[in-house]
Amino acid sequence: MKLGELLRNARVRLAAAGVESAALDARLLVEHYTATTRTDALARPDREIADEIAEAVEAALERRAAGEPVHRIMGRREFYGLDLKLSPATLEPRPDTEILVDRMIPHLRAIVARHGRCRILDLGTGTGAIALALLSQLAEATAVGADIDPGAVATAIENAHRHGLSDRFEGIVSDWFSAINGKFHAIVSNPPYIDAQEMDSLPPEVRLHDPHKALHGGQDGLGAYRAIAAEAGRYLEPVGLIGVEIGYRQREQVAAVFGRAGFTVVEAAKDLAGHDRALIFKAE
Repeated sequence: MKLGELLRNARVRLAAAGVESAALDARLLVEHYTATTRTDALARPDREIADEIAEAVEAALERRAAGEPVHRIMGRREFYGLDLKLSPATLEPRPDTEILVDRMIPHLRAIVARHGRCRILDLGTGTGAIALALLSQLAEATAVGADIDPGAVATAIENAHRHGLSDRFEGIVSDWFSAINGKFHAIVSNPPYIDAQEMDSLPPEVRLHDPHKALHGGQDGLGAYRAIAAEAGRYLEPVGLIGVEIGYRQREQVAAVFGRAGFTVVEAAKDLAGHDRALIFKAE
């Protein structure tokens, strides 16, 4: 089969299955399995594709048509310019979380300017997305990525190695702060924040394929924030900051949780859709 034909057939197949992003997903899957680019498809649509590769594309299309997310099928997803490996223990890092990275970088650069270094703790690190994105932008920074799931920690360590960040990243299995030592200039987290009612209404691609313990934040969705706020002060340097992703309806509640623990909001950020998405705190 030729590359152009394979791509056309993939688009038709996914569109017929009702996949909203059929054209994009078809291109991503074909490029992934054929090791080609969009330029290849335009410049060399008659390029011959081996039968075994075409069969692998067909199997991937079947999975996508059945509702499995395209990045789960590929086993990777880009975040802040980093190609990150996924595993069953990790969430897919999503563009909304890049907002937290964007807003933390200026604050952390200021810390580096004052102190010559910056030590970061990423709680619930998953793929390592937040920590590794920050390290990629801050040569003077080091990071600890902590997660309760050993599989997630192993994935984060592998991602650090893939991007040449292993010497500045340490992965630790920890239930929040249980295995953490020392103090940090910044604590960051995209914690589980979906409440019990919302869990049942999540899109199937999320509900059936992302690990529930990385999504479910307890009955009211605030359990993880309470756990972080209660102990964060013991692990922060005097100039330290806390940056967290939040659900779009949680700004006031999360601010109140950290306020009761002695923290004030330094910055609040919205995502591209205009929804509240990140809060940054400092000790009062």
